Amino acid sequence: MKNTNEYSGFEQGPIRPPSEAMSLLIRVTRNCPWNKCRFCPVYKGSKFSRRPLEHVLMDIDKVYEIIQEIESLSNGSVITRDVVQKAGQNLDERDYDALYAALNWISGGMESVFLQDANSLIIKPDELVTILERTMERFPYVKRITSYARSATVAKISDDDLKRFKNAGLNRIHIGMESGSDNVLKMIEKGADKQTHIKAGQKVKKSGISLSEYVMPGLGGRKYSKEHALETADALNQINPDFIRVRTLAIPNHTPLYQDLEDKKFEKLTDLECAEELRLFIENLDYMDSNIVSDHVLNLFEDINGNLLEQKDEMLSKIDKFLKMSDHDKMIYQVGRRTGLFRGVLDMTDRSKYERAAETAAKLNMTPENSDAVIAELMKRFI
Repeated sequence: MKNTNEYSGFEQGPIRPPSEAMSLLIRVTRNCPWNKCRFCPVYKGSKFSRRPLEHVLMDIDKVYEIIQEIESLSNGSVITRDVVQKAGQNLDERDYDALYAALNWISGGMESVFLQDANSLIIKPDELVTILERTMERFPYVKRITSYARSATVAKISDDDLKRFKNAGLNRIHIGMESGSDNVLKMIEKGADKQTHIKAGQKVKKSGISLSEYVMPGLGGRKYSKEHALETADALNQINPDFIRVRTLAIPNHTPLYQDLEDKKFEKLTDLECAEELRLFIENLDYMDSNIVSDHVLNLFEDINGNLLEQKDEMLSKIDKFLKMSDHDKMIYQVGRRTGLFRGVLDMTDRSKYERAAETAAKLNMTPENSDAVIAELMKRFI
């Protein structure tokens, strides 16, 4: 019988925040301990487990050894294919993933580390501190160590332990709030209510660790759209996170929420309705020192980024420009955005991009009347 505690080599999980694209990914846990969110396609059918502490430390040490070898072979020069081949010659086959991770990290400047998977803070505090300390010992030059965490988990962590995490090197925590509406949170089976989100967010802020809260426009559907916008804004106003990251709802076919959609239990918002909801949400956020980040391909406006103290009105004006467009231009913008031509409404003034978007709409036989269905299919490619 195979020993499940036997080290099988360097591991990486399936996801990380877009802002951690160039980070070294260190897998602390496998999958999600909750794994019930109806909108989420990740980890379904996968069992949650904590990796043995010694395995995580071995991963960190292996990447460190590989980087040391590469730096020795390159002698401070450009890392050539020959250098990579030599660095891999003496590696066990199970360590190849560590080599690829090291190369990706080197190419990104080796500035940040992300602890995977969905809720790394669920492990014992002493173990997390040990992982953080080993990371900083091996890579003292890193500027940021981050992790996903669930509000329900963070709310139970003592203030002293959160401060220990910060002192050991944890710089940022990413929390999927999704909504501040208790009705929406119950509907999607988030496993946390509004007050838990607020408590967890405030605890992170109190510790001095940077906080990113994720919100999901459209998650309340047509029934709870207004409540979703207002209650989420209210929760965030009480937390004042460092970052508010926007992730517009998309519904892949293999999620429980898709079945709700098929059974007419959930009514999905159109892009126009999502834009109106997003405007209501931002309008009701306080002028506070928090940054909105729209860094996901699913978002209708990638260029709505800025500090609420300084750029709230500017962000609202960009949404207003879209809402004031003709139905035809709204359609062209949606196609341009969903095919990667546009980042924001200002790209509509680029005649070449506009014409390419119009050509794409024509190829898709798209009209203002069927645009919602076409866009829904386009968005599924990005999940």
